[in-house]
Amino acid sequence: MFKKFKIPDATIGRLTAYSRFLKEAEEKGISTVSSQNIAEATGVTPAQVRKDLAYFGEFGTRGVGYNPKELYNYIMKILGLDKKWNVAIFGAGNLGTALSQYRGFLERGFEIVCMFDTDPEKVGKKLNAIDIFHLDELKEKAKELNIELAIVAVPAQAAQEVVNMIVEAGIRGIINFAPVNIFVPDNIVLRRVDLASQLEYLTYYLGENR
Repeated sequence: MFKKFKIPDATIGRLTAYSRFLKEAEEKGISTVSSQNIAEATGVTPAQVRKDLAYFGEFGTRGVGYNPKELYNYIMKILGLDKKWNVAIFGAGNLGTALSQYRGFLERGFEIVCMFDTDPEKVGKKLNAIDIFHLDELKEKAKELNIELAIVAVPAQAAQEVVNMIVEAGIRGIINFAPVNIFVPDNIVLRRVDLASQLEYLTYYLGENR
């Protein structure tokens, strides 16, 4: 497909930003945008925009620019977002509840099809119209609901065990919100979201300027 060689993670992140700008431009009825327009809207340089897109082919018309709808569709395909992805949330606590309410997932093609927990007070019930199953049902439900991606929002001490079960169930894409390092096989794509570390990043730079 598109990825014939390793694409920098930063490039993938910028493609997401580009796609959001292009969607807004399309909705405003704008017929053509330049790399300068995209750069100004996303906080990079025009050269960076062109370099990022060049990883995947040639887009737009030299001296004219890009058609927002066409480039948006190309980027969505590159990101694998030209299809729907079934997602399960692991942990029906405060964080899991908040994530289940986030409408942005569905807007980008991610459908939360179920949640998993071990609390008998939660299992068998619904949260924001989403079924909560016991973790022991994972293998069965992963096949039944075609779960492709997992969001882990469990306490740190349980995270590795839960991720092991996710891997055994055949789910290959995982986002881990638990503040702990997780180990997975090489064929699993794991991303860690550590909110505290992001705050520490901010305090470092704010403190540097004091």
